[in-house]
This record gives sequence, C-alpha cells and structure tokens, in this order.
Amino acid sequence: MKKLAILSMTFLFAFSVVKGQAEKEEKAQVKETKSELKTERVALRKLEGTEVSTKAKNTFKTDFPAATNVQSKRNNTYDEFTFTGKDGKPMTAFYDSEGNLVGTTQIKAITDVPAKGQQEIKNKYKDYTVGPILFYDDNEGNETDMILYGIQFDDVDSYFVELQKGTKKLVVQVLMDGQVMFFTDLK
Repeated sequence: MKKLAILSMTFLFAFSVVKGQAEKEEKAQVKETKSELKTERVALRKLEGTEVSTKAKNTFKTDFPAATNVQSKRNNTYDEFTFTGKDGKPMTAFYDSEGNLVGTTQIKAITDVPAKGQQEIKNKYKDYTVGPILFYDDNEGNETDMILYGIQFDDVDSYFVELQKGTKKLVVQVLMDGQVMFFTDLK
C-alpha cells in the first residue's frame, strides 16, 4: 500500500513538473511571437499634402451615409473625419493612404468597459481617478495599424482608459476580454 501511495505521489509530482515546464515554454513562445510582430510592423506611410483625399471622402460617404456635422482634416498618417453618428454621438473615422477605413473612435463611459477590465482597474489602480475613455473599433478588413496617444499598436478593438493620480497621468488598454495592459504615460 505504501508503494502505491509513493508511486502515486511520484507520478503527480512528475506530472506537475512537466505541466509547469510546458506552461513556461508556452509563455516564452507568446513573448517571442509578440516580439516578432513588433519587428515586422511596417512604418505607416506619411500622407502628402494637406487636403483630405477624394477617395477617403467618397469611402467615408459610403461607410457612414447617415453622418451629420462632418468635419475632415489630414494629419501625417490619416485622413480624419469627425462627425455625429446615427446614434447621435460624436465619432472619428480614420482612413489610410489608400482611402480605406482603418477604424473609428468614440468616447465611452466606464460602464461600457468589460466587467473584468473594470474590476482589474479598480484593484490595480485604486488610487487613480478615471478620466476620459476612448473606444477604438478596428476595421478588421484593413491591416493598417492605428496610432493613438502617439503610439502605433496592433489594431484590435480596445478601450483606452485615462487614469490620473495627482500629477501622474497614464493610459491603460482594455481588450474586449477584459484584459488590462499599461499603454503609455501622459505628459
């Protein structure tokens, strides 16, 4: 009976060591993949001129036919259209150098952030005050990365929550599954 117990304990120990090693290797592989993606990221093409392209204007009209109060401008990387959406709320749409929609942003409330993300922010940043929250909705059909807060990122649907504690300001990115990641410090 003792041999059976010792054999069982030995088996469980060996199993947990193997499982731990597999998890460690998986984490290393994920880290390596993220690193490869960053090195493969292509610098966004700077737009020439100061006028919004005709192609972007036409595509915008097709993408958002019910838009009102439309204002457009060209920045270094995107043609931007700020407008009131069909829900009556302000939005901004970003178009790349080919006149294709990259994604949209819209101001949101903390209650719009996934519950898991809200809880993690409460726990991890309990001394911080929640500021403006920006929701970025990616156009999955366009591979062009987005730049927010001056940082190019893998464009996935995300909430960007500004937090402040005294004079310290920062932004965290909350993914749709509620995962919270530090994004940048604000000056």
